[in-house]
Amino acid sequence: MKSANRIILACSAAAGMLLLAAFGAQAAEESGSASTLRVNQADSLDELLRNVEQRRVVESAEHRQREQRFQNDRARQAQMLEDAKAERRREERRSDRLETQFNENEIRIGDLQEQLDRRLGSLRELFGVLQQVAGDTRGLFEGSLISAEFPNRGEWLGELAAKMGTASQLATIEEMEDLWFELQREMTESGRIARFPATVTLLSGEQKETDVVRIGAFSLIGDGEYLNYDPDDGAIVELARQPAARFTNTVEDVEEAATSEVVAFAVDPTRGSLLSLLIQAATVGERVGSLFGGIAKGECYLPFCDGQGGYVGSVIILGGIIGVLLAIERLITLSITGARVNAQKRSDEPSEDNPLGRVLNVYHENTNVDVETLELKLGEAILGETPKITRNITLIQVISVVAPLLGLLGTVIGMILTFQAITLFGTGDPKTMAGGISTALMTTVLGLCVAIPTTLLHAIVAQRSRSVIHVLEEQTQGFIAEHAERSGQALE
Repeated sequence: MKSANRIILACSAAAGMLLLAAFGAQAAEESGSASTLRVNQADSLDELLRNVEQRRVVESAEHRQREQRFQNDRARQAQMLEDAKAERRREERRSDRLETQFNENEIRIGDLQEQLDRRLGSLRELFGVLQQVAGDTRGLFEGSLISAEFPNRGEWLGELAAKMGTASQLATIEEMEDLWFELQREMTESGRIARFPATVTLLSGEQKETDVVRIGAFSLIGDGEYLNYDPDDGAIVELARQPAARFTNTVEDVEEAATSEVVAFAVDPTRGSLLSLLIQAATVGERVGSLFGGIAKGECYLPFCDGQGGYVGSVIILGGIIGVLLAIERLITLSITGARVNAQKRSDEPSEDNPLGRVLNVYHENTNVDVETLELKLGEAILGETPKITRNITLIQVISVVAPLLGLLGTVIGMILTFQAITLFGTGDPKTMAGGISTALMTTVLGLCVAIPTTLLHAIVAQRSRSVIHVLEEQTQGFIAEHAERSGQALE
C-alpha cells in the first residue's frame, strides 16, 4: 500500500512540475522577461497543492497586469483613430478648395491665352521662324571655321531659341538685330581671307601662339601647313600629316600675300571633310613599301618595309634599283670606252687605256707572223676584251624579264589573301579585301614600272657594247688586210 501511495505521489509530483514548467514558459513569453521559474520539488501531496496554489496566485496577478495594459492601449488607439479621421476631413476640405481654385485658374489661363493670341496675331509665325533660324544658325556657327576667329558666337543663340520655345517670352528688337548681324557677318567673312592670332594645339599636346590665315570658311593655314578646326573643343589643331606637295606648295604664298595678291590655292568646300580623307590616302612610299618609302617616312631603313606592295614589291624595287645602277654604270663606262676607242682610231700610237689600243699592241707584237696566225692572235685579243665590254649587260636583261614575273607572283599572293579574307569575314565589308587587292595591283604596277625602263636601258647598253665591239672587229680586219697586203708585196 505504501509503495502504491509513493507511485501516485511521484506521478502527481511529476505532473505538477510539468504543469508549472508550462505555465512558467507561457508567462515568460508573454511578459518578455528572461526570468526562470524555480519550482521546488514536493515531497507530499499537500506540499504539491501549496505550490500549485502559489503559482495560481502569481499567474492571476500577471493576467490582471496584462489586461490593464491592453485596456490602456485600446484607449490610446481609439484616440489616434479619431485624430486620423479629423485630419482626413481637413484634407478633404482643402482638396475641395484647391480643385475649385484649379478650375478657376484653367478658365483664367484660357482667357489669357485667347487674349495673347489676339494680340500676337501674325507675330506668332514670325517668332516661330525666329526660333528655327536661331537654332539652325547656332549649329552653323558651331561647325564653321569662322568661329576660330570669332568664338562663342552660338551660346546666346541657344538661349534665344529656348526663349522662343517657351511661348511666354518675346524676342526683343536688339536680339533680332544681333541675329541679323551675325548672319551677315558669317556671309561676309566666308568671302574674306583674314589673318588673326590664335593658339594652335600641336600633335605632342603642346600649345603654340602663332598667326593663322583663314581662307573664307574653307581652310586654315599657319606656319606653312594646313590646320584643322575642332568644333567640339573650339580649338585649332595640327593635322596628323600634311596633304601632298601639290597642295602645300602654295601655302607660304598665301600666308605672305593673304590680302593683296591672287595665289592659286586648294580649298576644301566641305570644311575639313575632304582634307581629312585626303591625308588618310596612302602615299607612294606607303603603297610601294620599299626601302625608299620607309626612308621617306622615317620609319624603316631595311629593304623589306611593310607597305601595300608587300615583300614582293620591295624585292621588285630593289631589283629595279640594281638594274638601273648597273645600266648607268655600263652607260658611263661604255661612253668613256667609246670615246677612247674613237680617239685611238685617230692615233697611230697604241694606248693601254682602251680596248682598241690593246688590240693594236697585239698587232704590233705579231707583225712578223703569217696572216692566219695574226688573225688568230687578234681574234683572241678581241675575245679577251669582249667580257669587259659586255659585263653585267645580261644581268640587266634578266632583271627586265624577272620583274614582271615577280609582279605576277605578287598578284597571285594578293588574290590569295583576298580570298582568305572573304572566307573568314565574307563580302560584307570591302575593307577586309582591300589589303589583298592592293598587294595584287601594286606588285603588278611595280613589275611593269621596273621591266619597262630596264628593258630600254638594256637595249641602249647592248647597242653601245655592240658598237664598241664592231669598231674592234672593223679595225682588226683592217689590220689583217694591211698585213696581208704587206706580206704579198714582200713575196713579189
